[in-house]
Amino acid sequence: MELSKNDNIELNIDALTSEGSGVGRYNGLAVFVNDTVPGDKIIAHIIKRSKNYAVGKIEKILSPSPSRIESDCPYSQRCGGCSFRNMTYDEELKYKLSRVNDSLERIGHLDIQVEEIIGAVSVDHYRNKAQYPVSVCDGELFAGFYAYKSHRIIPCSDCRLQPKEFEQGIKVFEKWVEAADVTSYDENTGRGLLRHIYFRKGFATDELMACAVINGDGIPKADLLIDLLRKNLPSLKSVVININKNKTNVILGKTSKTIWGSDTISDKLLGKSFVISPNSFYQVNHSQCERLYEKAKEYAGLTGSEVLLDLYCGVGTIGLTMADVAKRLVGIEIIPQAVENAKINAALNKITNAEFICADAAKGAELLRKKGITPDVIILDPPRKGCDKVLLDTVVQMSPKKIVYVSCDSATLARDLEILKNKNYTAQRVTAVDMFPRTPHVEAVAQIVRNN
Repeated sequence: MELSKNDNIELNIDALTSEGSGVGRYNGLAVFVNDTVPGDKIIAHIIKRSKNYAVGKIEKILSPSPSRIESDCPYSQRCGGCSFRNMTYDEELKYKLSRVNDSLERIGHLDIQVEEIIGAVSVDHYRNKAQYPVSVCDGELFAGFYAYKSHRIIPCSDCRLQPKEFEQGIKVFEKWVEAADVTSYDENTGRGLLRHIYFRKGFATDELMACAVINGDGIPKADLLIDLLRKNLPSLKSVVININKNKTNVILGKTSKTIWGSDTISDKLLGKSFVISPNSFYQVNHSQCERLYEKAKEYAGLTGSEVLLDLYCGVGTIGLTMADVAKRLVGIEIIPQAVENAKINAALNKITNAEFICADAAKGAELLRKKGITPDVIILDPPRKGCDKVLLDTVVQMSPKKIVYVSCDSATLARDLEILKNKNYTAQRVTAVDMFPRTPHVEAVAQIVRNN
């Protein structure tokens, strides 16, 4: 039978996509269905039919997968952020492990298997950062998260991934918005003031930062907002406004103004202290971050005689946690504020063998190469898109003995490992780390060694 829109079909779910949607096959055609678990047998209602695939929604679950559980979040099906709240955590880890292995084999054409996946101790309230898109209607604030593949806000102040303090902070902003008659930013017209509400927390210190991302230079009744935040958030350390007047979906602008307290908050990782600014990159899961960095340090295998180059270094976290077993550390980062934080972090920890350069990773690495600085070990921690070929060429020209690649996307990791394989570097070990429980994302770290 030819499949058409609005058909109801029986479907066995046997796989998951990289975004967490279930996949079944109907006469050889892939059918994608959200909120399903491998092992589910369902009646799917077809809502889209294209040449090579179809999309359905659950009409009825005929027999649930042994791994299916009841979601403990009332927002999960509408929000789409937690794709795996309807399956056991063991099954989630199995999927993430297989996903990294599949990428290494299918995309990287590599003969290597992931050693292990390091699961999280806790799957709830682990995020140290939240950015809430907002809408104000008739003076009432609605803050939450965008629905799956849309810019429609699902109001949700008590997300199970966020610390409880963030929920209290949202309630404060609700009172301030009503009292100060604050408007929300309209993407279509470019008008309106409040774009996002942004919180950061240092899990080891309990310090909190509250930030209003605005389409303007200031906020009305700032003293009221500060007073309410201080009364309701005892660990508050910083209140900031971030200015973003651009017509863009990029959340943060380049300029931040502290209107109360400190410009930064602090945290501790592996015994080292770090200061964090609004724009600084900092891993969102504190406990898993420590386990990831411990594995990266193991893979680096430093003995105290090596020059260590940390590309995409952010506030210096990875490199500085290894500085005590390196001869010299050089970090490169494109965000000026993060570089300043990295320098402060080095001084804070009395680390004297580190320097940090503000530059694009590829240009910075090329600058070091021209200066004759030859690193023994290079750390790569790129954004989700991975490393560009210019950077990888420069890294190879530096001829390090070892590369430690920290990745938040196994597909781009596998792609880059294949490129390095063709340039005389072999991936020897890979570990997956579940930094983002209940979501489709998984981190991985690879040890790559220069062939003799």
